[in-house]
Amino acid sequence: MDNKSLSHTRWKCQYHIVFIPKYRKKVLYGKIRDDVREIISTLCKYKNVDIIAGAVCIDHVHLSVAIPPKISISNFMGYLKGKSTLMIYDRHPELQSKWDKAFWARGYYVETIGNITDEAVQKYIKEQAEESRKEDSRSTAL
Repeated sequence: MDNKSLSHTRWKCQYHIVFIPKYRKKVLYGKIRDDVREIISTLCKYKNVDIIAGAVCIDHVHLSVAIPPKISISNFMGYLKGKSTLMIYDRHPELQSKWDKAFWARGYYVETIGNITDEAVQKYIKEQAEESRKEDSRSTAL
């Protein structure tokens, strides 16, 4: 990915982020998975965050994103998890009673992408997505 620019800044701020549903529940499959993918994409567009690669696995989400330097990673994650929770509960109200107000667990994992290539991160995320699809197909076959 090439450097981006703001009015007086050239930047390339890329992060690999992993976050999970509360209690690491295996709920991100089927229609919920599709909705989570769409919701995350929409929320990232609102903040001008580019999704380089992403995977919604059965019990976690991987994102490789480019976040403008005017947005801190903690503010972005608070926004992403908070707004996505509201949107998920709006589409799937049956999930809300299980975990009260929180859909996502409190924390997240983040690392800057610098020591490794974009391709390596994208390959890892793709492999995680394929593993999740295999798990999903096994669980729906039962």
